[in-house]
Parts: sequence; structure tokens; C-alpha cells
Amino acid sequence: MLVTLEGLDGTGKTTVWEALHDVYPDATFTREPTSGETGSWYGEAVYRSIEDDDADSLAELFLYTADHADHLSRVIEPALERGDLVISDRYSDSRYAYQGATLEGRITRPMEYIVGIHRAFTVDPDLTIYLDLDPETAAARAGATNKFEHAAYLSQVRANYERLLENEPGRFVRVDASQPPEDVLEAVESVLADRLEADTDADPGTDAR
Repeated sequence: MLVTLEGLDGTGKTTVWEALHDVYPDATFTREPTSGETGSWYGEAVYRSIEDDDADSLAELFLYTADHADHLSRVIEPALERGDLVISDRYSDSRYAYQGATLEGRITRPMEYIVGIHRAFTVDPDLTIYLDLDPETAAARAGATNKFEHAAYLSQVRANYERLLENEPGRFVRVDASQPPEDVLEAVESVLADRLEADTDADPGTDAR
């Protein structure tokens, strides 16, 4: 099963992802852009572009897309073939929401364009847990350390996430990220446990690792 965590910067998403390591010690934990144990030079190129306020927005999209393609073949697909539970801190929806906002006004229907690029090769998540928070609070928490963490921009990103939720209500589960961190974690753990139990009931031969 592929589970992804999504949301604005500042929602506590990465903190939740790190806490889940203790709950599911045998799962494959990864992230996008890639870094750390599952990282690559593609991911390093993405992080360089994030720090560059003058990076071309369309070129940046294809850096993210290259990182995603490599991530799939090197980490995601092998783990799923082993039957692992895979939990990713950000995934393709981040591209749809964030780069969709970045490219607004430069190309026609940017989010649909980005989704179309990915459709031919990506692996769709089985469950996406969306940590929802208003952009002003998210920006204040994140500290606006890069071009993607300002409230006005995050408002566009949030609107894109809302469109994604509307288009795929069966895949997304919304969690209120304005709650205390321990309550957010508890809510995420509950959503994930319920989904794993439902999948096990549907297929008794499966085992959440």
C-alpha cells in the first residue's frame, strides 16, 4: 500500500511522518523531493532550485518530475513489489498543487497540464492524508524561509489541493492541522490504522509491514 502525506508547509506533516516511523518500523519511509537514505542527485537539483528565487518555473517542474520518475523506479515500485507499506512525505499531489500555482499565468490550465505529464508513468497512492491549515498560520509556522512559504502563494496552493480533494474524494482524507500536534498525530494514526484494517479484512492474505 502506498500512503502519502500532503499539505502546506507548516502543517506539521514531516513531524507526523517522522513519528510514524515508530508506529510502523518495518514500513518503507520516503519523501519528495528525495533526500536522505532515499535521496538522489535529482533531489539535490530540486533543492537547489527551491533556494534559487530566479529559477525558471517550467524548468523547475521538470526537475521535480525527473526526481519523481527516479524515485518511482528506485524506491517506490520495488517496495510495493515486496509488499511493503510505503509512507511518503509529499508525492505527486505536491507537484500538482505547488507547481500548478507557480505556473499560473504562464501556461494554460497548469494543474491539468502537470497531472497529464504524470498520468503516463506515476503510481497513484492508495491513501492520501491531507493536513489542512489556513495559509496565514502555515506561513507563520514555516517562517517563510523560501519562495514557497509565503501566505499569498500558499493560498493558491491550498485552492489547488481543494480541487484535488474534490476530484478524488475516495483517496483523500482531510485532517485538521490547526489542532495540537499530538491530536494531529492521533488523527493520522487512526485514519491509517482504519485503512490498513479495512484492506486486511478485504484481503486476509495481506500483511501491513
